[in-house]
Amino acid sequence: MAHPIGVFDSGYGGLTVLRSIVEALPQYDYCYLGDNARAPYGTRSFETVYHYTLECVEWLFKQGCPLVILACNTASAKALRSIQQKDLQRLGPEKRVLGVIRPTSEVIGNYTQTQAVGILATNGTVSSGSYPLEISKFFPGVNVHQHACPMWVPLVENGEYGGAGADFFIKKDLGILQEQAPEIDVLLLACTHYPLLEPKIKAHLPAGIRVISQGSIVAESLKDYLHRHPEMEQQLSRGGVKTFYTSDSAEEFDRKASMFFGEAVHSQHIETAS
Repeated sequence: MAHPIGVFDSGYGGLTVLRSIVEALPQYDYCYLGDNARAPYGTRSFETVYHYTLECVEWLFKQGCPLVILACNTASAKALRSIQQKDLQRLGPEKRVLGVIRPTSEVIGNYTQTQAVGILATNGTVSSGSYPLEISKFFPGVNVHQHACPMWVPLVENGEYGGAGADFFIKKDLGILQEQAPEIDVLLLACTHYPLLEPKIKAHLPAGIRVISQGSIVAESLKDYLHRHPEMEQQLSRGGVKTFYTSDSAEEFDRKASMFFGEAVHSQHIETAS
């Protein structure tokens, strides 16, 4: 039986993370699950996000994944800790679930000269307070300024990330954040959809502000994790095979997924419990 690395997201955004992981670690097998039928997660309660994420993690474990990456900031913020502390003992103490917030928080302070970092994310990620909390553990001197951008995910998912509507909302949201904290010199895109908007984000920012996407950070962190945990690394199958699943229409998923993954995707539909 294959033992792929599981990668989970509420929809398409995690494909930008998977893309970076595959580029860094092409030898392993990967199993991606997008819970598109219940997306977006960004506006849902902690309990709902936890329930949905746990169900999807269990499904990936049943596919033979010994390691699952929550390539979703909202799921990482609202569900990861509970799954690690409450559920892994029952599901398999030898299994692991990792998120995207901690690896990003471990390095983000290295990029700022002004000690001011801006975070652009969904409502769910911002309201969780996860980034200010985690960043303070590694960089207590860094000031974190958050702003929720609720229109950005719909723009991306509807293919409008290159249009004038995207310019309007990006300019508006960046303006709010810069007014709040003009000293920011690093801007973290803390939602995996946002890299598709990166060219427009950079176009509306003043010179000297660095934009950070998470894919390469998460990929490097995973590479380091596997180096430090050979007992996990040795379990993983190495066929370079990538399989994709969605809880919604496979045809619709395949049509949009290539925007995020950078190549054609062929997915299969699965049923979720609720």
